[in-house]
Amino acid sequence: MEAEPGSASMQTIPKAKDSTMSDRIFGVFGLLLAIFYIWAATIIKDSFMVDVVGPRAFPYMVGAVLGISSLYFIFRPDDEPAWPLFRDFAEIVFAAAVMLLYAWALPEVGFLISTVFATAYLTWRLGTKPLWSLVTGVLTSGGIYVVFHLILGLSLAKGPLGF
Repeated sequence: MEAEPGSASMQTIPKAKDSTMSDRIFGVFGLLLAIFYIWAATIIKDSFMVDVVGPRAFPYMVGAVLGISSLYFIFRPDDEPAWPLFRDFAEIVFAAAVMLLYAWALPEVGFLISTVFATAYLTWRLGTKPLWSLVTGVLTSGGIYVVFHLILGLSLAKGPLGF
């Protein structure tokens, strides 16, 4: 049974007339980053072997796309988004912390072990049961190791066990 529009169960919080600050703040941050990125590209030195476009062309293109995209966010913002609750925000922070810990642990304990734990934690937080998260971590780590190290011959971080 659906509630009638305007009834007590359909009440929403009224929004402010101009509730677009999130996109504009994001756009200004992106524009500043684009300006910095283009400036950093200007100080790239040419090497003795320079191709036709030179080493600065790609950074200029990336900076230009970032700047144009940021201007869009500034001048055409969307309505204010529904921000995650503190619990959901904490999940995002913990996921980012796991990725930083993964990068730190990679040279210390090696690719296989680091990837097992990082993948297992992230899949567990996405809703997989703990045992299946561990299975997913082992299979993902092993699969990537086989493809990139054994088949393609690429070097991956070695742990204390030598793999």
